[in-house]
Amino acid sequence: MIRISQIKLPVSHGPEELEKKAAKLLRLRPQEIVSLTIVRRSLDARKRGGLSYIYCVDVAVRGAEETVLRRAKSPEIARAPRETYRLPAPGGEPLGVRPLIAGFGPAGMFCALMLARAGYRPLILERGADVDTRAAIVKRFWDGGPLDPECNVQFGEGGAGTFSDGKLNTLVRDPSGRNREVLRIFAEAGADPAITYVAKPHVGTDALRRVVKNIREEILRLGGEIRFGWKLADLELEGGTLRAVLAEHGAGRERIPAQALVLAIGHSARDTFVMLQDRRLNLEPKPFAVGLRIQHPQAQINRIQYGMEDPGALGAASYKLTARTGSGRGVYSFCMCPGGFVVNASSEAGRLAVNGMSNHDRGGKNANSALIVTVTPEDFPEPGALGGVAFQRRLEEAAWRLGGGKIPVQLYGDFKTGRVSGSLGQVAPAFEGGWAFANLRELLPEELSQAFLEGMDQFGRVMEGFDRADALLAGVESRTSSPVRIPRGEKLESAAGGIYPCGEGAGYAGGIMSAAMDGMKTAEALIARFRPEY
Repeated sequence: MIRISQIKLPVSHGPEELEKKAAKLLRLRPQEIVSLTIVRRSLDARKRGGLSYIYCVDVAVRGAEETVLRRAKSPEIARAPRETYRLPAPGGEPLGVRPLIAGFGPAGMFCALMLARAGYRPLILERGADVDTRAAIVKRFWDGGPLDPECNVQFGEGGAGTFSDGKLNTLVRDPSGRNREVLRIFAEAGADPAITYVAKPHVGTDALRRVVKNIREEILRLGGEIRFGWKLADLELEGGTLRAVLAEHGAGRERIPAQALVLAIGHSARDTFVMLQDRRLNLEPKPFAVGLRIQHPQAQINRIQYGMEDPGALGAASYKLTARTGSGRGVYSFCMCPGGFVVNASSEAGRLAVNGMSNHDRGGKNANSALIVTVTPEDFPEPGALGGVAFQRRLEEAAWRLGGGKIPVQLYGDFKTGRVSGSLGQVAPAFEGGWAFANLRELLPEELSQAFLEGMDQFGRVMEGFDRADALLAGVESRTSSPVRIPRGEKLESAAGGIYPCGEGAGYAGGIMSAAMDGMKTAEALIARFRPEY
């Protein structure tokens, strides 16, 4: 295969034009191309009114590739690298019982899938429900029903990412091929095949529910077992090494012998963090970020980014913004959801958190994103590993109180002056869950509010009108990443033998893609160490 790294075409081009352009660059006739595979496609929006796609493609040709490469004479044309993902060979240490995985979000799911493929028949404990039951429980909560602390936007099949935009981009360097394998698996499981090559892939919450079910069925087909409604409640350690876990299901408990436990518990498993600390596992506080969700009309974002309000086949425009404030704190957009909704993402009674969510078509009237401010352990109200959890809880308790149990909302212009909004402007709200006007200046510590305002001022200069007075703010965005890190060694094992911290909850990922890749990495470590004897 020959890789062409740069092919530029107008967004209006037809499918045959890409092959013609590739043939021209290779100095071939179109009929000499056997196949063309898109490796990557990105949008070049630097010139208003002149939007282009930039392609990277792999081409199979008739005849000798070396001859074609010599004739092409271009630094953008070279032999395509081999990127085949492979699991390691089983190790030599006997594994007498099935590996256990706590959590069935992206990290736990992909760890389980790799182990199942290698014949290890993992047992997965997931405190929440299967995705269909979970979706019904969450919908009842959004419609005014009670919060289920074990099954909500944070907990259940697919993890927190199931109720999100389903972004699959990551900044993780990946010479192993895990990235492309995750994308391939998602596409195979029912996601849009375009995710394997677009520059900023996303699945969408509606499609993700179908995808996670299909991955679950594959794990079961390969001999894995998934117990929904089962929570990791305690660990049994002997001489600093894992011997068993206690799993809780309703009012009952079961002791499960364990030699290898993957902690893929997610960033909101606060009760599990407490249990781990009680069992004297090493936990560390970790910097993260908190802030507010902002909503704009999607047509406005399209106009700013593309120069048109209706971009047609281009789809809803996104953005990414960063600012550095005078205090040294960073302010940046996070989890931007084109054509999406702001949702009540609470998981604890008397506390309220928000998140963003989009369907696959991103067809909603509003764009939203979190605008978040960096915080460090020095900001936390308590010392120790769980100081960040205490910080999150204080903000979420304030958000719940300000909104009377509903999402607290304020127009940006009123946030600047610190008064409760009395009515909406031109931005129509797009929420899942009830909302109420409140003064969000009473939510964040004033130093963070000032950093937020400074960041908004900078963003308004970068994107004209972004700082419009009637932009809708909602709070609190507190679950951006885990406030805790569970240290692990070179072979991914914690100081307590047999325990493998994994994914976002353990502090080693920051989104669906990086969590899935870390789950694969953890599975590889288990496979390379153990051989199954059960």
